[in-house]
Amino acid sequence: MDAAMRETPAPNAATPLRAATNRASYPRHVPIGTRWADNDVYGHVNNVVYYAFFDTAVNGLLVEAGVLDIARSPVIGLVVETGCRYHAPIAFPDVVTAGVRVARIGRSSVRYEIGLFRGDADEAAAEGFFVHVYVDRATRRPVALPEPLRTVLQGWTSAAEPSLP
Repeated sequence: MDAAMRETPAPNAATPLRAATNRASYPRHVPIGTRWADNDVYGHVNNVVYYAFFDTAVNGLLVEAGVLDIARSPVIGLVVETGCRYHAPIAFPDVVTAGVRVARIGRSSVRYEIGLFRGDADEAAAEGFFVHVYVDRATRRPVALPEPLRTVLQGWTSAAEPSLP
């Protein structure tokens, strides 16, 4: 297995949940519409969909900033770690806002943190994170973050404490 893809131990299940963060904890915000198909038999958005929201928000912002061309960028981010904490349900037809911040920038990796907010709520209904390791598209080997990407990401950092361990 590639070093960038090694499994990371999960946080201890007994770790107490922190209070949900508020919108001001995130410097970037992306509206995301829920779909009827996002709901599961329990009447709320299925947990798998939350990860799609995270991916949509972060990659949409990267494309918007001009630092990701999905088809042609020579350097791409691979997800190597992810997690989510749920505080309140989200359900169709809720409109969700994804708050995005960068908690850590390494030589070839970035930790993104995302808060999902229902409607006008100030407290996050869910908080998640994922770590991208940036690799050469052809070789899939880690590479240093390109300077234009690093500059954009530095604008998304926040002094707020990271939401998940």
